[in-house]
Amino acid sequence: MNKYELMYILVNTGNDEERDAMIEKVNTLITKNGGVVESVDKIGNKKLAYEINKKHDGYYVLVNFSADASVPAVVSNTLRITEGVLRFIVVAK
Repeated sequence: MNKYELMYILVNTGNDEERDAMIEKVNTLITKNGGVVESVDKIGNKKLAYEINKKHDGYYVLVNFSADASVPAVVSNTLRITEGVLRFIVVAK
């Protein structure tokens, strides 16, 4: 199993329950595909470097996980179509 780092930015709705549900959804997606979530770092609200979809700030989350080589593609494809995710990146460590 390889180690990966996932950073994603959620739309800042101000609702903690919705945000926590989205974070849990991403963690479940990783574990369902055979990955192991090692740590989740909720960095918090930050101002974006540039405007994305008329948003000026977002909620940053950093996830470290171990998984097979096919899992990052599944995570990327799912996050790409998930409403509420502004940007994401998956990097092999």
